[in-house]
Amino acid sequence: MPSLGHTLRELRRWSFTGRDEEVAVFREALGGPGVVFVHGPGGVGKSALLDVFADLATEKGFEPVRVDARHLTLGRESLPVLADGAPVVLLVDTYELLEPVDDWVREQYLPSLPESCLVVIAGRREPGPRWRADPAWRTVMRIIALGNLSEPDGRAYLSSQGVPAEAYERLLKISSGHPLTLSMVVDAVRRGVEPRSLSDLPDLGALLTELIGEVPSTRHRTALEVCALVLVTTEDLLRSMIGDDAGELFAWLRTQVFVDESPYGLHPHDVVRDAIMADLRWRDPARYADLYRRKLAVFHEQVRSTAAEREQLDLMVMTVVLNGSRSPFTALASLPPTMGAYADGLRDDDREPVVAMTARWQGDEQAELVAHWLRRRPEAFRVFRGEAGDLLGFGACLDLTEADLGADRTTDAMWEHAAEHGPPRAGDRVRAWRFFLDRDHGQRPSRSLTLFVAWQMLEVILIGDDTAWSFVGAFGDGELWSPAMEFLGFQPLAEVGGAPVFGRDWRRTGITEFTDKLHAHHTGRPVLGGPVLSRTEFAEAVRSALRTLHAPELRSNPLVRSRMVLRTGNAPAEALRDLLTEAAAALKPELSALIDRTFLHPAGAQERVAASLHLSFNTYRRHRDKAVAQLTESLWERETGRR
Repeated sequence: MPSLGHTLRELRRWSFTGRDEEVAVFREALGGPGVVFVHGPGGVGKSALLDVFADLATEKGFEPVRVDARHLTLGRESLPVLADGAPVVLLVDTYELLEPVDDWVREQYLPSLPESCLVVIAGRREPGPRWRADPAWRTVMRIIALGNLSEPDGRAYLSSQGVPAEAYERLLKISSGHPLTLSMVVDAVRRGVEPRSLSDLPDLGALLTELIGEVPSTRHRTALEVCALVLVTTEDLLRSMIGDDAGELFAWLRTQVFVDESPYGLHPHDVVRDAIMADLRWRDPARYADLYRRKLAVFHEQVRSTAAEREQLDLMVMTVVLNGSRSPFTALASLPPTMGAYADGLRDDDREPVVAMTARWQGDEQAELVAHWLRRRPEAFRVFRGEAGDLLGFGACLDLTEADLGADRTTDAMWEHAAEHGPPRAGDRVRAWRFFLDRDHGQRPSRSLTLFVAWQMLEVILIGDDTAWSFVGAFGDGELWSPAMEFLGFQPLAEVGGAPVFGRDWRRTGITEFTDKLHAHHTGRPVLGGPVLSRTEFAEAVRSALRTLHAPELRSNPLVRSRMVLRTGNAPAEALRDLLTEAAAALKPELSALIDRTFLHPAGAQERVAASLHLSFNTYRRHRDKAVAQLTESLWERETGRR
C-alpha cells in the first residue's frame, strides 16, 4: 500500500508546472560530475524544483540524497559522506544557511565526493565571487537563476488547481507569478476569499516572512519599507527619508536577494514590494500615511532637481509604469515599459508622417486640424522615437489664447469653458493636451502612450503659478479614460465630435492639493476645494483676514484655500497668519510698524494707535490704507507669481 509520503509526492508532482529550461539543464548534467547551482528569492520554488530533480534522478537510475540545511547542525561534520558505488545525486537545499562554511564546502567537501556524483545546490544567493573566479569551478558548474513563473506556466498551474479561468488574469497580477504567493492566493480562493490584492490574503504575515526572512532591527525594517514605497532607492534618498545611518542600511539592502540594482538605484521584486506595503498598511496605517506623504515630497523634489527634461521624463516613465501596474484604472494599468523609446522635439521631416498617421487612424478632418496646429504651434508638439530614432508617435500640448478661436471646435470648447467658469487673469496660461497617436497602435497601449502620460504627469508636478487651466482632449475613448481623469482631478466637460474633454482649474486646486488627493487616496482623508479669487476679491479677503487675524472667523477666510497657503503644508489659519506677518515685516519700517500696531499686535482702538504714532486720524487712515494696499500687492504677487 502506498505511504502518505508517496501520495504527497505524487500530488506535488501533479501540481508542478513549467520550469522546462531548468529541467533540461539538469537532464544534461546527469551522468557527469559537477555542480548545478540554483538560486532565487524565498518562495520562488527552489525546493519544488529539487523534488522534480530527485524524481528524474531516480528514473535515470541515480540515487538521490536530500539534505536541507535547516535540519543540520552547522559544522564540517553535518554534510553526508558519500562512498564510491552507485551513482548519486546530492541535493542540498537552503544553502544560504551554510554560507558561513562556504569556503570549506567549495574547497574541501565537494572535491572529496566521488567523481560520479552530481551535486545540486539551492539557495537564495547566487554563487559568490570565489566560485566564479576559479576557472575549474566555472567549467563544471551550471548556474540556474530561478525567477517567477511565466504567464502561460502560471495559467497552467491555476488550471491544475481548478481555479475558474475568469480569475486567472487577476490572480496572476496579484502574485506577479511568484509561486509561493500564487499558491497562497489559490488557498485563499478555496477558503471563499476573492483576493483583489495581497492585503486580502489571510496569511500575509507568513508570506512576508518567507519572502524577506529575518530583519535585523526596526531600522532595517524601516529601510525596507522605504525601498518598497519609493520608485528606486539611492543612499541620498534613504538619508532624506530616515536619517544619517542611511549608508549602513543602504549597504544592507544591496545584499538582499529580493532587491535588484538599476542605473537609478535599488528596487525590490514586485511581489516583495506589494507584500511589504500591504503589511505596513494593515499593521500601522498612520506610519504608512506618514511615509507615503514624505515619499511624495521627496519624489517631487527629485524631479525638480533633475536638470535635463529627458531625465525627468525617464523618472516619470518609471513611475507611471510601476504605479500603473497597480492601478485600479484600466487606462493606466496596461501602460508598457518604453524600452529605450524617448520624447523628442519636432523636426521639419516629422510633419508629413505625423499628418499621415493622423489621417490613417482618425481621418482627414482630424489630420487637417493637426496640420493647422503644426503651422500655428510647432513648439507644442513632441514626437516619440524608438532607439534608432524612428518616429513611433506624437502628442501636442497647446498654449491657448482667445486669438485661436474659430479653427478647432475642441479647443474652442476648452477656451469657452474657461471663460465661463473661471476666466483666465492677465498672464494666465490655458494648456490643452489636444493630440496623441501611436503609429502602429493608435490610442491603444504602446510605448508612445506611456511617454505621453509621463509627459502629462511631469507637467503636473512642475506646474507653474501662471497656469490657470489644463484641458485634455486627446483621447477618443471617454469610457476608458474618464475614471482615471476624474481621479486626477480633471472633470468631464463635454463631448466634441464624439470625443471627451476634461478640464482642471489649477487656481481652485493646485499641486499641493493634487498631492493631498494622492495622499488621501491611501488614507481616506477628505480633500477640500476653494474658490478662485479675482484681484478685487483677493484684496477684500486680505482686509478681512487682517480684521479677524486673532478671531475664529479667520478659519473661514477664502485665503485659507489659496495657493500661497496650501503650498506651506501647514495648518491653513496658522499659515495665513504667518504669511500676513511676513508680508508686513517686508514693508518699509513706518508702514510695517503701522500694520503691526493696528492688526498684528493691536494697541486698542485705531484712534489710540494714531495717537501713539503721533499722527492725526486722517493721516493715520491714509497711511494705513497705503500699508494694506502694499501688503495686498505683495501677497498677490506671491499667490499668482506675477506683479
